[in-house]
Amino acid sequence: MRRNGLYSLIFIVLIAAAGLTTTVASGNEPLLGLDLQGGVSVVLQPTEDTNDEAIGQAIEIIRQRVDGIGVAEPEIARQGDAIVVQLPGVKDRERALELVGQTAELRFRPVLQIIPPELADLDPGDLEIDESTTTTVATDETDETTTTTTEDLTGLEGFSLTDPADDVAENPVTLSEYDDDGNEVLRYMLGPTEATGRILSGAEARLGSVADWTVGVTIKGGSIDEFNDIAFRCFNRDASCPTGQLAIVLDSQVQSAPSINEPSFAADAISISGTFTEGEAKDLALVLRYGSLPVELEPQQTQSISASLGQDALDAGVIAGLIGLALVALYMVVYYRLLGVVAILSLSVSAALLWTLIAYLGENQGLALTLAGVTGIIVSIGVAVDSNVVFYEHLKEDVWRGRTLRTAVDGSFASAFSTIVKADVASLIGAGILYMLTVGPVRGFALYLGLSTVLDLVASYFFMRPLALILVKSERLQGKPRWFGMPVPRSEEGSPA
Repeated sequence: MRRNGLYSLIFIVLIAAAGLTTTVASGNEPLLGLDLQGGVSVVLQPTEDTNDEAIGQAIEIIRQRVDGIGVAEPEIARQGDAIVVQLPGVKDRERALELVGQTAELRFRPVLQIIPPELADLDPGDLEIDESTTTTVATDETDETTTTTTEDLTGLEGFSLTDPADDVAENPVTLSEYDDDGNEVLRYMLGPTEATGRILSGAEARLGSVADWTVGVTIKGGSIDEFNDIAFRCFNRDASCPTGQLAIVLDSQVQSAPSINEPSFAADAISISGTFTEGEAKDLALVLRYGSLPVELEPQQTQSISASLGQDALDAGVIAGLIGLALVALYMVVYYRLLGVVAILSLSVSAALLWTLIAYLGENQGLALTLAGVTGIIVSIGVAVDSNVVFYEHLKEDVWRGRTLRTAVDGSFASAFSTIVKADVASLIGAGILYMLTVGPVRGFALYLGLSTVLDLVASYFFMRPLALILVKSERLQGKPRWFGMPVPRSEEGSPA
């Protein structure tokens, strides 16, 4: 046989073995979806007509809330005007259901003290000197940036964060501000809530005169006196607002903590300025516009799946797959004999590669394996076996026409592989359309079917073909076509095989 065939066989076997060994050794396992590990699924429907921007912002807020309670790889997607939230493996289901749908308040709290990250984990009693930090944003009408400092941190009683469940509007709290990567930037001690997002009528990102981005805020006419009372106290560093900063808080996280640089403002002349990028300015404007959920949502359908039920579903899927695989293996061995063994080994290589990919993507990319995905994998067994059958039937026809098994195998594979590619591409097109146009479990089915189909092409070319070549060209098996489930060539009919 050609050496490149042997090399490809060795290469694919080494890749499959190395991938499987690494996966097992590192402890990587597929990330199971809601229907396999249990959890909660809820469909939230707006109580009134809304727009795409509001729905999109609601999804982002819900995602931040879910991330905050430690749910691994939730699926939050839009379905028409509704929002579908799937929380696999969630432990506190009642809290999760309450959290995703609640219309939280956007709160304005005065900043009492600022705790730099390097001090956040220290015991205040261990501090011997005052520390300081600076703010990065300022609020005024001239877009000037103002710096404030923290003083006398030794007087604090504690730096620990307030649990979101204890974040009560009337009480002081300690909350953090985070960057886009989820790293803590600053920790703040905040006073009781002075106002909520209800005082705002709008907010928008604006490009300043010196190419700096700012956020313009408009206060409702009837609320400007309330806001100016807060501004007056913060500007004068009143005991209720000693730092002169007013924090914007949503879902127990500080979104921004601008300084108040004027004692009073016109309702439409408030600007938050600083070192904003365009994206940061637009994000803050969205928070101010839609800080709480921008629409009122009510659960239309709630489904709780127990972990035992999910395990039962997984066990049933695995058993069904093993039974199907055993029947297919038996059929292939009975009908194609040694070539049937090649088919089984080819499936094994594909399975090793697929398991490695599923485990890697689940561990590093959050790709969840659902019951629909298991179904797609089971269906792909038929797709893979079809590839073997196409090759073997082409080979059988060539042998029947008088060619020897040894000389027929190369030409038969070239013809069969063209058919295999066309059939697999048709499957990939169908899987791709399903993935793009559907949501939820159907996408999982399409994804795993498509992934398995691609691996079938790889295994067919790099494993099935060279292994079949090795067997049919073996001197020990020469002149024994029936060992491969092949007919006796016409030229040899009547002679022993």
